[in-house]
Amino acid sequence: MIEEPQRVDLTLEPLDEYVVIQPSDEETETRHGLIIPASEDAGARSGIVTAVGDSVGGIEPGDKVLFPTHAGFDVRLAGASLKVLRRGELIARVHD
Repeated sequence: MIEEPQRVDLTLEPLDEYVVIQPSDEETETRHGLIIPASEDAGARSGIVTAVGDSVGGIEPGDKVLFPTHAGFDVRLAGASLKVLRRGELIARVHD
């Protein structure tokens, strides 16, 4: 069963072309059988977009996305680990 990461109330508002993502902590499998690892050894991770900047197109809060493991900036807010990335660093949107 696929579990969504715990949602956090955020007051972090990204600027321009940046997006805020709450990474998944566990390996997930889509209903079509795509396995997305969460380990640091993997080239990509998945997460849920929690906020988008004014210049971001094609991505909205709530979208599940793939991003390179070492892309963007790591941020801790209210005890939650978040990633802040440029829109161009996102690899794909996951539809499951």
